[in-house]
Amino acid sequence: MAAVTPTKEALLQLYSNSLRTARAYSSYNFREYFVRRTKSQFREIQDEKDPAKLSAFYNERVKELAVIKRGAIVNQLYGGWKLVLENEPPKDQALERSDS
Repeated sequence: MAAVTPTKEALLQLYSNSLRTARAYSSYNFREYFVRRTKSQFREIQDEKDPAKLSAFYNERVKELAVIKRGAIVNQLYGGWKLVLENEPPKDQALERSDS
């Protein structure tokens, strides 16, 4: 049975689903890791023309997306505290320089 090459639209859909799922993590470190990893993986395959490699890449990423979705659900359940760099200062509070 010949491997079916995924269309460009299917790859883009998989990319956007992967990013959306990665951004669903409540933990900053996991969220940023999966976003960076997704972008780098799809960037590497961006100019690939070999149908076999594209098909293998697509199938692996679909399996990985299912794992990341399950991980995101568990992470949302047990997310924990927000990190300092996730907390934004209130919009109405003006930032002042410490040396003035």
